[in-house]
Amino acid sequence: MPRRTKDEAIETRNQILDAAERLFGERGVSRTSLADIAEAAAVTRGAIYWHFEDKAELFCEMVARVTMPMEDAPCQINPVTHDDPLGAVRDMLVGILQRTSGDAQARRVFHIVFNKCEYVDEMRPVWQRFREMQAGCLERLTQGIAAAVARGQLQSGLDARATAVGLHAMVNGLISKLVMDPEAIPAAADHGRLIDVFLDGLRVAPLRPRRVPAPKAKTKAAALPLRRRAA
Repeated sequence: MPRRTKDEAIETRNQILDAAERLFGERGVSRTSLADIAEAAAVTRGAIYWHFEDKAELFCEMVARVTMPMEDAPCQINPVTHDDPLGAVRDMLVGILQRTSGDAQARRVFHIVFNKCEYVDEMRPVWQRFREMQAGCLERLTQGIAAAVARGQLQSGLDARATAVGLHAMVNGLISKLVMDPEAIPAAADHGRLIDVFLDGLRVAPLRPRRVPAPKAKTKAAALPLRRRAA
């Protein structure tokens, strides 16, 4: 009997989380109350408070059911420890895109996180967590870019921090595109190409000889002395 009771509690908890995910996606977080979630999950408000302290905790637990792209294993790579730091940076970013495009539930949750939540009042702690998550990934990117420059994989003198911010912004934009427009999801083989569009412009390449334009021929009038032209 205790085992059955535990299983029932887990089932009720998942019903609540499923209802919250659906309503947050439809209405937004701020416009969805715990009473709304209780009604949609066919449970009492007391059942919600048995499992969750408040809406912020319910929201966090809903997110925790899927791994945020910046918290997934690929983003935990430390490029500095690799012999090929630029390859490690590429693998990290490709892994994030693959994680996002390959999981429909994750895309629904990311859509709520990025587009359906106002991080004010009770949701401020949630926003702080996301800021820390993003900052950690950005720091690893910065270190990886710096290591790639030091190993001669990227152009000398490249600003590692600014480059990492650009890469980070590009990946965030791609994630937003994937969650907003599922039809835009690229084939798995294309994830690397998307990242290479950015990285290829930064790789070390042989210098091309600079073309010096030929001097323009002077017109007959311009070649004449000023005094003759004036006459």
